[in-house]
This record gives sequence, C-alpha cells and structure tokens, in this order.
Amino acid sequence: MSEFNTLTLTLDGGDVTIKLLPDLAPKHVERIATLANSGFYDGVVFHRVIAGFMAQGGDPSGTGMGGSQEPNLPQEFNSHPHVEGVCSMARTNDPNSANSQFFICLDDATFLDRQYTVWGEVTEGMEHVHALPKGEPPREPGKILKARAE
Repeated sequence: MSEFNTLTLTLDGGDVTIKLLPDLAPKHVERIATLANSGFYDGVVFHRVIAGFMAQGGDPSGTGMGGSQEPNLPQEFNSHPHVEGVCSMARTNDPNSANSQFFICLDDATFLDRQYTVWGEVTEGMEHVHALPKGEPPREPGKILKARAE
C-alpha cells in the first residue's frame, strides 16, 4: 500500500489538494507520488485544457507526446466515476501506456469510466483548476509550479 495520502499541486492561482486513491490504483499512485517528489512535474504545463471536460498535463515536453523515463504502467481501471475533480491517467490507444501524463476532470466525463485509471480526486482548490487557460494547447498555458506528495 502506498505511503502517500495527498498530492499538492501549486498552480499560479494557488494550491490544489488531491486525495490519492492507492486502494484503486496502487501503481499509478506510486508513480505520480515518486515523480512529484523527484521534481519531475515542477514547471510542467497543462498542455490541453478543454472547457467543460478536462485539464491535461504531466508531459515535460509540453506537447502531449512526452513522458518520464520510467516504463509505461499496466492499466488499473476501476469503477470510480470520472466526475468533476477526479484525477485520471492519460494514455494512448494502448490501455497499458500510461506514464506521467494525467488529467483532472472539469465536469462529468463518465463516458471515460473503466477506460482510464482514476488515481485521485481534488479535495481543495478546484477553482484553480477551472481557472487554467483553455486551449489545445493554450496560448499561455497554466503551469504546475511545484508538485509534492505526502
């Protein structure tokens, strides 16, 4: 079981607190926490933010095509619904291709249920996620100033 309970993302607007869900996705929680505490996400932008859908980040290249040096993760799909504030892993068409990119749901996205790995949910600071600049990519993307897991 993961020793981490929360992830804090410091954005331009303020802190976003995410409750980690290691009981649903232990490998994904471990990856996110390890990358966060290594400084991997510090300075990384939200490269795809679609109003009424989700905000995606976690790619150090800022293009949506990159990831970490770690191997891809096997899927840990679960029944937790993709609703506002839920944090889930981005991936390619291969269900076992999640690496470092993730998204935060801005609204109901339950059509993604059981197809993407839910690993957390925002408990505080959702207004800062909603305030991220929109676009694919945004002209001036919002950035994770610092990410830390505890």
